[in-house]
Order: sequence, then structure tokens, then C-alpha cells
Amino acid sequence: MKLSRLALAIAVLPGFALAAEPYTAEPLVITSGRQAEPLRQATAATTVFERTDIERLQASSVPDLLSRVPGVSIVQNGGRGSLTSLFLRGANANQTLVLIDGVRLNAAASGLARLEFLSPEQIERIEVVRGPRSALYGADAIGGVIQIFTRQGEAGLQPRLRLAAGSQQSFERSLGLSGGDQHTRFDLGASLAERAGFDRSQDARGNDGDHDGLRRKSFNLSLEHRFSERLKGGLSLVDQRGESEYDDLFSFAPGNPSERFSVSTAAAHLEAQLAERWSSRLELGHSEDKSDNRDPLNADNNYSFNTYRDSAAWLNTLRLDEANQLLLGLDWFEDRLSTDSDFSQSERWNQAAFVQHRHRGDGFATELGLRHDKNEQFGSENTWNAALSLDLAERLELLLSYGEGFHAPTFNDLYYPTSAFYGGNPNLAPERSKTYEAQLRGDHLSTRWSVSAYRTEVEDLITVVSDPVTFFSTPMNVNQARLQGLELSLEREVLGWQAVLGASLLDPRDRDSGHTLPRRAKRSLSLDLDRQFGAFAAGITWQAFSGRYDDAANTREIAGYGLLGARASWRMSDELLWQIKVDNILDKDYSQALYSRPNDPFFSSVNYYGYREEGRSALLSLSWTPQL
Repeated sequence: MKLSRLALAIAVLPGFALAAEPYTAEPLVITSGRQAEPLRQATAATTVFERTDIERLQASSVPDLLSRVPGVSIVQNGGRGSLTSLFLRGANANQTLVLIDGVRLNAAASGLARLEFLSPEQIERIEVVRGPRSALYGADAIGGVIQIFTRQGEAGLQPRLRLAAGSQQSFERSLGLSGGDQHTRFDLGASLAERAGFDRSQDARGNDGDHDGLRRKSFNLSLEHRFSERLKGGLSLVDQRGESEYDDLFSFAPGNPSERFSVSTAAAHLEAQLAERWSSRLELGHSEDKSDNRDPLNADNNYSFNTYRDSAAWLNTLRLDEANQLLLGLDWFEDRLSTDSDFSQSERWNQAAFVQHRHRGDGFATELGLRHDKNEQFGSENTWNAALSLDLAERLELLLSYGEGFHAPTFNDLYYPTSAFYGGNPNLAPERSKTYEAQLRGDHLSTRWSVSAYRTEVEDLITVVSDPVTFFSTPMNVNQARLQGLELSLEREVLGWQAVLGASLLDPRDRDSGHTLPRRAKRSLSLDLDRQFGAFAAGITWQAFSGRYDDAANTREIAGYGLLGARASWRMSDELLWQIKVDNILDKDYSQALYSRPNDPFFSSVNYYGYREEGRSALLSLSWTPQL
């Protein structure tokens, strides 16, 4: 994809229909400021996917949705330890914090969140905050924060049933029940998804020539009750588990591995209006990330990593006067790792306190926050954030911000058992970042738009270093990175079509070598167009990503690609809805990452191949929402 194509799409879209009306109301967001506020008041660049967006876009997965966000690069691989990596604004995949209903999801061993295993059927909304939020959330929020909110109850009683079938022998079934009254609301849902999959390897050697299937069972429950005008509470449960097959791509004689996974969270909260100007919220959470890998043909593929995390938070919002507000909070969590490897440490705790002040005056607003973290392993860490917003004109705002972030070393980085060639390093320090950003956003000519320019300096990057004599490798704090970019987002109606455009220019660079950081696309574009025709609806998605490097030395380049998708729906009656979508209509052959295959059992030479991504695919679904 050439830069000129990006510029053309960005320039043309706003001018299609200057008299069009906006098609969406501004939502409330929670993640940016850790409290509910209108999107226009959020100081961080934020993208929101509501439940209506998930259904309209017919999203097949969470990564499918997130690939539309400016500054996001998604990399999926089908090899050992099959993972989906998300790079937000060029930050490493473990430098973005992922939450479900306020509970941390990132695994303690790898630092990654298994987004590919989450079912969209259990999700009410997703908020993607771009930029550092460590002053509010602590570790791992260098690139930003992604928060997933599970489905919530509605007044009355609304059952739902969905059946779907499609390519790769895909079958999906889900059912749920939502209801409530003025005091109590609930939502209960379950789903089952199965697919035979396809072969992810290009060379298809031995057992790797088979299809890699997936079976996922999902469950969600949410309950909220208002005890009085001043007191309410609730809880939510999410559980995703199943089995995923993958290829043994790094072996000369491939085995037949599979992973039994389980990703679950439990959250509870109690919120009270203690005084006219003082509200308080107590949150308790528990999360589990279990991965059990087994292979009857290759013993090297037999391993397990299970993360257990307990957490608690106490948030207090004080309205000092009409213009000033203070947020005070305490955080605590404890990680526990259970594995069949012999880690020298398997537990650690983190406790923190933070404060954030906000002022909103005539024509301007300010934000200033400070957080202090104390970790059992690496000691104390302080992080700051500050923001100034200026009303330049009616519906035109300039926002300048500064934020610090840090990423805590993972259990793998610190304590991985020492072997002949690799071992963890318990002396690692956290990775630290400083980000400077300018946002210009407005609502003109019925177009809601924003432009963000940012620069992030990351120090003490953790990199695996090998001794040239002994070949022993260990992680060290040695590298520095500079992440800078430009993002654009637009929303408007164009001749009756709902249009959402996101574009990003990114320069993620290793400051020591001058090389581009691997697996990040420098340029990306996502455009969704949707329109309603009475009982019928239609939509298209166009996404384009520039080439990227697969290695830190920039010797292996992966070509860019563009993807076209289409969708349609028919509201057969008030209770029945048919939907169909076709992804990758042009059957584009592309890769997001490479793998190396040894040419002999002694690994004297290797060849590199691209992971195969899914070609043209279709899915037909029927949803039944009976009226009770």
C-alpha cells in the first residue's frame, strides 16, 4: 500500500456530502479517566465499539474489531504457542494493558492477553485508549489500555438465540437471557463455536499439513442491584475454554500439538454516594489464564502455564466545587503462576495509590495525576500524567498531554528456569516510557473527527542477549525505542451511508540500531461503510496495511496487503434477523509473520515461510429475539 492511497482516502471522504447529519450520539466512556464521562471530555484518544457496532460489523473475534483502530497492528501466528499479538502505537504486545470489567487479563508468564479466545457474543462494549495510562492503572499501560465490558441486563425480559454456519466447517450457537426492573438487572449467556480451520503452514511438512481446528465454549453472567438511591452493587463472570490445534512449525519432524485453554474473570463492585460531593466504589476481581499444551508425537510441545490473579481497588471521587474534581484510589493485586517448569519464584504482589485532579474552566480544562506503585519484585515506581485542553473555537479543541508509563518484567523474563542455553534474569528493571501528544478534534459539517500526533521514548527495553562464546541467552535492559506517529479518525454520514475511517502513520524505531521494530505496519487504513434500506442493511470494509519487517535486523520483509469484506442483513420480522458476511472477498494471499523451518535434524540451515492467513470465507447466521 502506498502512502498516496492513504492520503487520497483521507482527503476524499469528508467532502462527499457536506449537508449530511451525524449518525451516532456521543457515548460515555470509562477507561480513559477511570470514571464515566462523555467521550469529548476524555483526555486520551479513545475508540469505542458498542454492542450495536459489534452486531452491525458482524465481528467474528475481538482482534477482528481491534484491527479497525488507528495505530493497531494485529499479528496472528499458527505455530508453537499459537498467539495473537497486538501492537498499539508500536508498543510491544505485552506493553498494552487489557481489562475485562476492570480485571487485568494479561498473563503473568508472558504478559500477553489471549484476545483471540474471547467470544464477541459475551461483549457489551470495548473501549480502546491509545497512549500511556500508567498514572491510573500502573504497569503495562505504555501503549494504552483496552477494556472489554460484558453484556448488561435491560428492563423487561429479552431472550436471544443465534445459529451460524460457514466456511472451514464453522458452526456457532449461542443463547442468552437479559432482563430486569428498576432495581435489579441481569444478563446470562452461553455459546459454543467450532471450526475445522485450515493449514497455517506454507511448506506443510509432515503432520503440519493438516487443518488446525478450534472448539470454544463461552459463558457470561452479570447482575446489578440498586439497594437504595445511594447504594448499588453488582458482579460479572466470564469463562472461555476449549481446545485449539496448531502447527509444530519449528521442528524438522513436526508433531501434532494442541492447546487446552481457559480464560476467565470474576468481578464484583459496590458503589455508594457517601455525601453530596463524595462517591466511593469498591472493586474485587479474580482472573485465570490457563494453557495446557500437549503433543503425543513431540515431547518438547508438552508444557503448561497457568496464571491466577486476585485484585482489589478502592476509588473515591470528590467534587470539590463546580470546576474542580479529585480522584483518589488504592490498587492491589497478587499474581500466582503454576507451571510444570521449575520457576524459582511463582508469586508476587503489587500495591499502589494514585491521585488525579481535574479542573474545567471557561474555554480550557486541565488534568494532573500521580501514581505510586510498590512491587514485591522490583520495588517502587512513580508515574505522572498531565493534560491541557483548549477550546479554540466552537466544537474545535486542542489537547496537549504528557504521560509516563512502565512495563513490569514478566515471570518468564525474571525466573524462567536456567538451561544450557537460556535462563531468566531476576535483576531486570521495568521498562519505562515518556509520551508527548497533541490532539486536535472537532465536530464540523456533521463530521466528528480527530487527529493525534505523538512521540514515545521507551528506555530499558528488555531484550534477549546471547553470549558469543557460550551461546547462553538471557533477557537484559539494554535497548531504547522511539515510537512516533500520526492518527486520524472520521465519522459521518455519506449519502446515507454510515462511514467510519481510521488511518495511521507510524515510525517505530530501535534507537540503538536505527532499525524499524519488527512486525509493526508503518501505515494502515480501515474504512467501514454501512447503510440501512428498510428491512435490509448492507456494508463493506476495506483495510490496507503496509509492509513490515519480521526481524529486528530488518533483513526479512513481509509484503503489505489489502482486504475487502462485505456484509448484509435482513430483518425478516421483529423477532428474526438473517445476516451474512464474506471476508477477504478477493481471496488475498498474505502473511502477518514468518516462521523458520530447519532443513535437517541438526538445524544447520533453515528456510523462512509466511504463516498462511485465511482466504475467502463466509458466514450465515440467524438470530431470534422473541418478544415476551
